[in-house]
Parts: sequence; structure tokens; C-alpha cells
Amino acid sequence: MEQRKLYRTLENAMKEFPHFEHDGELLKYVLKEVISYEKIDITGGRIWHLSEDRRSYKMIEQLGEIERIKKGYTLSLNDYPIFYEVGKQRTIIAKETDKYLSQLGIHLYSATGVGEKYKTKDPDGKEHFVYQYILALNSSELNENLLATFNIISTAVSSMMRSRKIETKARAIEKELVKAREIQKSILPEHETIFGNYEIFGISIPDKIVGGDFFDYISAGKETDRLGIAIGDAASKGFSAAAQALYVSGALRMGTENELKMTTVIKKINNLVFKVFPYERFVTLFYMEIYADDRGLCMYVNAGHNAPLHLKYESDEIEMLGSTGAVLGPSPDQEYKIDSFYFNKYDTLLLYTDGIVEAVNGKFEFYGDEKLKQELLNNKHFPARDIAANIIESVQKYSAKGKYSDDRTMVVIKRIK
Repeated sequence: MEQRKLYRTLENAMKEFPHFEHDGELLKYVLKEVISYEKIDITGGRIWHLSEDRRSYKMIEQLGEIERIKKGYTLSLNDYPIFYEVGKQRTIIAKETDKYLSQLGIHLYSATGVGEKYKTKDPDGKEHFVYQYILALNSSELNENLLATFNIISTAVSSMMRSRKIETKARAIEKELVKAREIQKSILPEHETIFGNYEIFGISIPDKIVGGDFFDYISAGKETDRLGIAIGDAASKGFSAAAQALYVSGALRMGTENELKMTTVIKKINNLVFKVFPYERFVTLFYMEIYADDRGLCMYVNAGHNAPLHLKYESDEIEMLGSTGAVLGPSPDQEYKIDSFYFNKYDTLLLYTDGIVEAVNGKFEFYGDEKLKQELLNNKHFPARDIAANIIESVQKYSAKGKYSDDRTMVVIKRIK
């Protein structure tokens, strides 16, 4: 299942989240929703809670088509060191080693860490990190393809568990958030730039004081004939999203200016996001490089971001530049691939974030990909600045009576000669 759609499904399922008094109630509710969701092959699951001394996990809930385990059953970390691996990888698939659970017919299982991470030590004094909760999920066929699904579930739930704390703190430090917005604005590049045969125009409109969207123009190393262009979207909200966005933007700039290979930079950033923001939602990123020559070559990596639209001027054909790797954050050591295409004269490339296509009207109807494509076609004769302005105006008018809103960011690159 496509990762962003899965995340949206979970987010919608948790609309009642603010009404839950305890994390355990939230996890039980989420487990019910995941089991009942027909597009995820999960038949049942168990919730394990880390003890206060961080030496064991106690089962606090079980749901679905699974053999009943006696209430309050406990697994010691000393006897069950696989929990340390969950702390490292977030999600694992392993063979059952506990005799009691094996007798109940549990032979292969998945374990996904949820919530806060805590430091603990094994009997040899070696330090490990363990999650506050473990979701053990059952499926008719556990395999590596389900790991990404389980990681998205973990990321979404962990973020929801922390969101109330973050929002409470955010309200208490509103003045600091205003300052953060000013810092964020100062880091964003100038809207308009000219490079080689291209004109480029970017704009970012945060939904709140600070936002999780960003774009950047980056001089790629010491070379002056190559320009990097990035757009990203941190799926968190408010200050957390802004922190992630600034972190990824800064890491990308450092990596590219040091002339590292494009895929190497993205892979390193993914691992950094996994380590630095273990409790937050994921980040999507599209990074491309254009050249000051007449060939029009563009190289890019798409880490789970909305597919940019490449409008071919002569034919009116629109090509979508899909993902070449996973979103940043949920899983370490992801692999990313480079793809490419050529800009012909007057071709346009539109980079954008969720807030554009997911803008809704008063009937809660999405602006959508097709309307965006049509707007791009309608404006193909205009300069990059006007294309961006006209599309933003179209989105704003469409969503004027809508109750849902999000950060809105786009970058238009047009080859002019």
C-alpha cells in the first residue's frame, strides 16, 4: 500500500485521539482500526507495555483472530533480547522463542516499537534502547514487504501519542514560535532566481505560525554550472515539523556543498532523521540538479514526495516523476536511486507539496492532481513567476470555504532558451 495513503488513513482513524485519557486506550483503538482496515493484511495483535524498571514487557491488550494469552503475561528482556533489536530497527520479524507463546501456536511474529524510547542495560552492562510499547501484529503471511507498513503504523501512532504534549508546550511558548517563524523565513531562499537557461520561482505559505514545508536552491559544490533544487514536507505539525524541515534542509545543503553523491546524501539524511527524530512523523523530499548547458539534463531523487509534473511544451504531455526511494525517517539504511529526464525549450517542471492537491472546498472535495495538471497546462505560456502565482491563486480560491488546510509550497522551473 502506498505509504502516504496509509498514513492518511491512520490519521483519519485517530480523529478521536484528543478524547483518550491514556496511551493504552489510544493504542487499543488504533489496533482495532488497523485490524478492521481491509487494505492492510493484519488479522490480530497484542500490545506490550514496558515496565517501570525497564526490565520486562507486560501484555496489556490482545485483539483479533489470535489465541488468547493469559492476562498480564510478562516477558523479561533478559530472556527475550529480541526487544533490543526492535529498539534498533523499529520493526522486526522473528521466530517465537518463548515456550508458552509457542504452545499457543505463535511461531512467527512481527514486533513494532511505539512511543518513547528509553535507555536500559543488559546483564553484561551493554546499553540498549527500548520502546515504551510494542505492537505485535499477526498476518496470514509475514514477510519483508510488510515491514514498511508496520513502520508507518509505528511512526503515525508514536507521533499521535506525543502530539498533545507538543501542542501544549507550543501554546505556552507562542512568542518563541513567532521567533522561529522569522528564523525559518530568513533561511528560505529568495522566491525568484535565474540559472543558465532556466527561470525558477518558489513560494511557501505555512498553515500555522511555522510550517513543515520547505524549498531551497543549492549551489552544488564548487561548480557554478550545476544547481540543486529541493522541496520537502515534514508530515508533523507546528514546531516539530519546522524543526524537521530545517534539519533536513540544512543537512541537504551541507551534503551537496561537500560534493557527495546525490544518493549518498539522501541515504545519510534518512539515517539522521531516523536517529534524531525517532518519535516524529516522516519527511518527504524531492531533490534535483540542473545544469548550465544546452542539453537540458535533469537528475533527481524522489524520497516519497508528491510526484512533480513535467509539462512538455510542444506536445502538452505531462509526465509525473514518481518515487525513487522511501520517505525519510521510518526505516534506517534505505536505498535510493537516481532518475533523469531532459528539459526541452519552454518545458516546465512543477514541484509541490500536499497542501496544493489536498486543498478542499466546502464539500470536502480535493483540489486534486487532475485540476493541478489542467492549471499547469492553462498557464504554460507564462513565466515561472506567473505560473506559480496563478496556481496558488486558483488553490486559494478553491479552498476559501474549506475547513481543512495545510502548508502550501511550490517551485516552478521553466526552461526559457
